Parts: sequence; C-alpha cells; structure tokens
Amino acid sequence: MNPPSIAASLLAAALAAGLVPADLAAARRVVVRRAHPARTTVVVRNGFPIRRPLPRAVVVRPARTAIVVGAPIVYLAPVVFAATVVSLPPRERLIWEDTEHITKAEDWVDVNFGVDNRGDALLLEVQGRAQLNFAEVTFANGQAQVVDFQERVFNRGWYTLLDFADGRQVKTVRLLARSKSPETTFRVLMRK
Repeated sequence: MNPPSIAASLLAAALAAGLVPADLAAARRVVVRRAHPARTTVVVRNGFPIRRPLPRAVVVRPARTAIVVGAPIVYLAPVVFAATVVSLPPRERLIWEDTEHITKAEDWVDVNFGVDNRGDALLLEVQGRAQLNFAEVTFANGQAQVVDFQERVFNRGWYTLLDFADGRQVKTVRLLARSKSPETTFRVLMRK
C-alpha cells in the first residue's frame, strides 16, 4: 500500500469506529485562490488593426457563456472611441447585459463577454477609473470591429461603446483594460 491509501484506510477505520466526528468527515474541500492571478500574453488574430505595442502580460477572463462564431474573422477598419457620455435608455430597450469586476492589483485584464444577441448599440458603464486599450466586437458574420481607446483613462459614467443603427447580431465583446482605482466594474449592455 502506498502512503495516501494507508491514510485513507486509517480515516475510514476511524470513521467506522466513531473516533472522528461525522461533521469533520463531511467538511467541504477548501479551494485555494492565488493572490496573484496567472498572467499570459495578449493574443490577437492576423489582421488585427491596432499596430502599437500591446501590454506584455495580462490576466485573461474567459466569457461566462461560450459563444461560437461560425465564420472566419475579418477585421473592419478600427474606430477611435469618441467618449460620448450618454444616459441609460429605458429598461424595455435593453436586451442584454453583463458585468465584470477588475482590481488595480491585476494590472491589465483581458475581459470577454458572450453576448449572442441582436441589437442596434452597445453601451459601456465604467464604475471607478479605468485605463482602456481596446474593445473588439465580433459579429455573427465574422466581421470584427475594434474600438481603439488609445490607452486613455476614463472616469465613472455611461458611454456608447459602438453604435450600429442597422441592427447586428453581436457574438462577443472583448475589452482590454486596467483599473486605476482599487476596483473597477465594467457593465456592457445591448440596446434594441
């Protein structure tokens, strides 16, 4: 017998004999979280339109909902973010939303939102202060629109991330950002 199986056998015998309290035996497994999240390099596809150097190491947050884009990705010409502050539309005009929290200790974070909805605009709420690099909006037909924030710092507010009045099926939204306050929350919404 190897040492781990001996320990398991001894625990089983102690439980059977009543030497170990049942609530201790039923204790949940403890999950250890790293103080510093794993970092990796930013990955962009061929044809990515921003040519400046991107951050070398980022924390990657995958989308909570896995979305498949059924067409090859083709980048459209990048759009420079206009930082247009807007008011939140009526609730009945909002068809999708998701939030993500990042901290200053994480530095650059690559956040992904699985949208898979049709609408006419994407809105971005910043709660806190954040330095934004780019957003990548991928549509169902494989087109990807990059919004260039030019690494500027933005304060709390509602902004139009991308307006497409013709109505488009958005698959994913990717955001590369870092918090300039202790914590920043991003909320992405789709308007119909």
